[in-house]
Amino acid sequence: MQDPLFSPSIIEKALAVHGITNVGTASIREIKKLINDIEAESDMKFIRMEMGIPGLSAVQTGIDAEIEALRKGVGAIYPDVYGIPELKNEISRFVKNFTGIDVLPSSCVPTVGSMQGSFAAFLTLSRAQKGKDTTLFIDPGFAVHKQQHRLLQIPYESFDVYSYRGQALREKLESYLAKGNISSIFYSNPNNPSWICFTEDELQVIGELAAKYNVIVMEDLAYFGMDFRVDIGTPGVPPYQATVARYTDKYILFISSSKAFSYAGQRMGMMVISDKLFKTKFPDFERFYSSTEFGHTMVFETIYPLSSGTAHSPQYGLAAILKAANDGQYNFVQETRVYADKARELKRMFLANGFHIVYDHDIEQQVSDGFYFTVGYGSLSGDELLHNLLYFGVSAISLSITGSERQGIRICVSLVSTSSFPELERRLQMFHEWQG
Repeated sequence: MQDPLFSPSIIEKALAVHGITNVGTASIREIKKLINDIEAESDMKFIRMEMGIPGLSAVQTGIDAEIEALRKGVGAIYPDVYGIPELKNEISRFVKNFTGIDVLPSSCVPTVGSMQGSFAAFLTLSRAQKGKDTTLFIDPGFAVHKQQHRLLQIPYESFDVYSYRGQALREKLESYLAKGNISSIFYSNPNNPSWICFTEDELQVIGELAAKYNVIVMEDLAYFGMDFRVDIGTPGVPPYQATVARYTDKYILFISSSKAFSYAGQRMGMMVISDKLFKTKFPDFERFYSSTEFGHTMVFETIYPLSSGTAHSPQYGLAAILKAANDGQYNFVQETRVYADKARELKRMFLANGFHIVYDHDIEQQVSDGFYFTVGYGSLSGDELLHNLLYFGVSAISLSITGSERQGIRICVSLVSTSSFPELERRLQMFHEWQG
């Protein structure tokens, strides 16, 4: 039998030191720290696929603009909590150019990454309508969003959407919404971790049911434009990024600068609130806030006490990046297409060594190649698979922390350099032989 690449004693010792009894239930950051410590105890490196860290350099346009802003002295000045005008205007233009949706600059709010945006939205929406305090997650999804709910003591419900695609989604959604306790619906598109993408028909179902039951839709567009089966990279020209905003007038979009623009280190997110929702008054806000208008409450009574807004100079950097994209001088879709190329080759390696794709279809299409994909191996649970792969210096996360009902792990392609492809293939072959 093939010997493991890493000594099992090193792996098990590290798990014990970290207090991890089941690596499959560990958070992404816990796994990152675990692997860092294992590497420090050995003379070999892991092939890292656990974290969604961009594998590309930050856009130079943003770096230059941020440096210039700092030279002009913005580092000494508090930015307005609702964002600088230059950024708000470019967010509005970006949404119009790449989704086809009109939204006022006043409804576009920069946040400390989409994580702060979602935290603020969960908190605010759970208080907007008495009796409607529960978030419905269309899973699988990003585990930290549920961690935010546990921290805030906000109830949530969820279901794995893979068996409810197409028209089956309507009946499944309505079974939750009809109970009357759901305040909001949350999902990512493209989906983290499965990389499935909702069709326009499915988004229309979500929008129509949200309107029928007076529910707010939150759409996480962290991987904006990265369904590479459709090229949305020309500003103002269809096709556009798929979005529920075409089918409901009460929505919140979370657009991240981390993946599409490789600007993750500056923690810049964009919260885009529909104009209708921004101006909507919720009388039940009086239980917690001084204002009943949603937009005012979100900015001045939730985001303000959380962080007083986001950092000053990165707003100028992001504004410059968005302006370049809006003016057609920077094709962010083309720049990130390398992730699809990587995914295609990595899938080949896994499939050649006994693995299978867990979330493999978007209804009748194959799932797009992109930032993530999911794999399983034989009858192993996702937790067992992740644990066993540690012995061969391969890290990922288990689908069990994503709300998935399927067994497997999530692979992130971004940090796997092409130069490490031969070594990854060698390790997967060793693992396959070891499993026998």
